Amino acid sequence: MEIIGYVASVGIGLILGLLGGGGSILSIPILVYLFRMDPVTASAYSLFIVGITSLVGAVPKYKDHLVNLRTGFLFGIPSVIGIFATRKWVVPAIPDVIFTAGSFMLSKRFLLLGIFAVLMILASFTMIRDRKEMENNEDRIRHFLVVLEGTLIGFLTGLVGAGGGFLIIPALVLLTGLSFKTAVGTSLFIIAINSLTGFLGDVLNYTMDWTFLFSITLLAVGGILVGNRLAGAFSSRQLRKSFGWFVLLMGFYILTRELVFTA
Repeated sequence: MEIIGYVASVGIGLILGLLGGGGSILSIPILVYLFRMDPVTASAYSLFIVGITSLVGAVPKYKDHLVNLRTGFLFGIPSVIGIFATRKWVVPAIPDVIFTAGSFMLSKRFLLLGIFAVLMILASFTMIRDRKEMENNEDRIRHFLVVLEGTLIGFLTGLVGAGGGFLIIPALVLLTGLSFKTAVGTSLFIIAINSLTGFLGDVLNYTMDWTFLFSITLLAVGGILVGNRLAGAFSSRQLRKSFGWFVLLMGFYILTRELVFTA
């Protein structure tokens, strides 16, 4: 299973390069199901892997003028505050067993992975549906929504340990009017900031296996370099729909597996 995990790690970067998000959609299941990590440790490792990989992937996107730095900082700064606080104080405070009712037990594992899966399913619908990008001439209202969305996604990203691209990209497309490909590049920039900031909160709480972490990250970086090159061969509409279906399928897989596991 570990050999499959190492091979699949290349896919983390490949998905990020093609779609600008979704790296954590692969990294967390890989770490939990193939490397047998608990979800909290997996979420910490995922933040580092996805953060470094996204940072590497954002550089060529920036050179191709596909990163909107102004929007990135407007979205990213409140998101960073939310993710650091959540990883540093909220996640460690959640008990391993939250409550039991008869034969049912709500565990920390089920809560984190369940929230992760539900968010994926909800976010996928905005990408699958053919809807026009939101046009809003009221900059103050739009900026307020971006900041509010950034704060909320920072909290959710910190809670589940995901880079948040599957949430960030729909928000950028719908709230800022960015094209999908520019949203992809900007998302990589935001994910890098968010993930690495969240990981700093984890370094203070957990012991890291740096050799393992760097090996997985190196494979993912190789994947994103390939993904960046392949992305130019597809239209924005094709990428958006592919991203949506991928997120939807993975969300149902994780939710179903955890329900069976809990039962």
